[in-house]
Amino acid sequence: MAGMAQVDGSALDPAARAPDVAGVVLAAGAGERLRPLTLLRPKPLCPVGGVPLVDLALERARSATAAVAVNVHHGRGALEAHLAGTGVEVSVEEPQPLGTAGALGQLRPWLDGRGALVLNADAWCPGSLAPFVAGWDRERVRLLLAGESALGPRSGIAAALLPWSEIARLPAEPAGLYEVSWRQAQAEGRLEVVSHEGPFVDCGTPAQYLEANLAASGGTSVVGEGAIVAGTLDRCVVWDGAVVWPGEELCCAIRPDGVRTILVRPCPG
Repeated sequence: MAGMAQVDGSALDPAARAPDVAGVVLAAGAGERLRPLTLLRPKPLCPVGGVPLVDLALERARSATAAVAVNVHHGRGALEAHLAGTGVEVSVEEPQPLGTAGALGQLRPWLDGRGALVLNADAWCPGSLAPFVAGWDRERVRLLLAGESALGPRSGIAAALLPWSEIARLPAEPAGLYEVSWRQAQAEGRLEVVSHEGPFVDCGTPAQYLEANLAASGGTSVVGEGAIVAGTLDRCVVWDGAVVWPGEELCCAIRPDGVRTILVRPCPG
């Protein structure tokens, strides 16, 4: 996108932490487009490169700040169990999910004057966010935008930074950040867009999920811990504990257990 600033990923400082910024990993969505995988486990717990998506998001958030919260709704029990003992703040949204803006509204007492580094748990986007936070003026909304498309409700957002002044007015009710914050900030000249030059895959569908895994592995099949592979694999994902039976020849497929096979056509890569 013309006119966008760029973050230099070569100058990352993994130890850089911003005490006036807290991370928020959004993980409350249902993941309906990723079915049938999300019928087996919550979307944030689906692994890319053998690591649950929520853990990858937490790693990115903690590259820039020590304080991180995760909001939960769909698959709440499994996510709470997974996050137990990790030191993150778990924000439970009941009786309904609050959306990207409402999640921050509910977390307002916890944020307590700090800016928010916001990430989606369903995107594969490796790399430190320390330089993205370090270059922020703490006044404007700052977005890390993947791809060349114009900003919109379905843009690929690798990360976002919201100042406390923006968070303070967000209600704890269902709403989206684009609709209640970013669109207005853009119109008023209070929004800065930074170009994300690294890899980014929104794991919204089985095809995108397979694409992210192959990108993470360099194009080879990803086999989870404890999986049994007695057949052959070509650009596949096999979940931990799953089985590929003797004589099976899987190509561009996801095997989440010993029974189901999700075929992806056309095959990524």
